[in-house]
Amino acid sequence: MGSTRRSFTEEYKASAVGLVLDDGHSIAETARNIGVHEMTLGKWVKKARDSGGKRPEKPLSESEREELIRLREEVKHARMEAEFAKKVASWFAKDQR
Repeated sequence: MGSTRRSFTEEYKASAVGLVLDDGHSIAETARNIGVHEMTLGKWVKKARDSGGKRPEKPLSESEREELIRLREEVKHARMEAEFAKKVASWFAKDQR
């Protein structure tokens, strides 16, 4: 009888790694709770730590992408306004002397 090998999605792995890295649970405890071998979870955690602790990110949806573009434009506009306000304030400060 051959054994079947279980496969896990990247999202599942990231969630399990998050329990260890973000929430502070032990690898052994988390592995028992999610039904994965302790060594398997340990490898996932090691891989995440080696890659800087970054978990794979989900790609942005179309609406999220549009909102990101809109917010970047708003930030750009707000920075320009703040810079202009600084210049005006310094101009008035010079004029008062």
